Amino acid sequence: MLTTWLRRIVLFLGALLFLFPFYYMIVGSLQREPDTTIAGAFPTGGLTFHNYAQINARVDLLGSLANSGIFTGGVLLGTVVFGVLAGYALARLHFRGQGTLFAVMLLVQIVPFQLLIIPIYVMIVRSYGLADSYLGMIAPFAINSTAVFIFRQFFLQLPEELFSAARLDGASEFRILWSIALPLARPALLTAALLTFIGPWNEFLWPFLVTKDADMQPLAVSLANYINTGAGRAANPFGAILAGAVVLAAPAVALFLAFQKHFTASDLGSGVKG
Repeated sequence: MLTTWLRRIVLFLGALLFLFPFYYMIVGSLQREPDTTIAGAFPTGGLTFHNYAQINARVDLLGSLANSGIFTGGVLLGTVVFGVLAGYALARLHFRGQGTLFAVMLLVQIVPFQLLIIPIYVMIVRSYGLADSYLGMIAPFAINSTAVFIFRQFFLQLPEELFSAARLDGASEFRILWSIALPLARPALLTAALLTFIGPWNEFLWPFLVTKDADMQPLAVSLANYINTGAGRAANPFGAILAGAVVLAAPAVALFLAFQKHFTASDLGSGVKG
């Protein structure tokens, strides 16, 4: 019993330590006057949305949020479609060079994106003319090797009897994928989507390079431009920056809170009887 209570206390203190930066970010964004002391983390009054109004006057928050949503949604769509197809092929189809292809895919994960950004920029902007476009932002991130790995590992865990029975009934591989594998792959789909969401949502470097039109820039780029050019003229620069950080972090936090229970959910048992 003592060990259980000690474990709970440690976990509770760890949760408080983890949540404190989020709490401080929200409180700081609501203060009209900057207060970086310890007492400023526990205000007794004077909270206002003035910082949000100030940053919204300089940055189109709704427009930037929409750009971030389109950019992130396009990346998620490409990640899921290509990840499912590639993961199923690597897990359930047998062809020459399958193991080598999977090894190469794993090696791709250790190559930093910054190392490839110059040739990708030349290809996307100069060769294809996709500067200041959503497609230009989405294209380099449309295929995610981590998502391919997640789907491959999930499809490998599915019972072979499901696929054998479907093939005996004359089902094509695409039919098997659509009707059998995908309905069981909801945990993998949600995991891949949530893990992929953070990357494009917070991505700064590539959208900054490929978009010069402020109306096309996602929120992360718009906030960075505001910090460099407009935050210093705000009544509370510290609070204005924190207000922008809250707006940027809120959708990601809400998404994780809404779907966290689905990470470990699985319906594999419903597909096999006996």
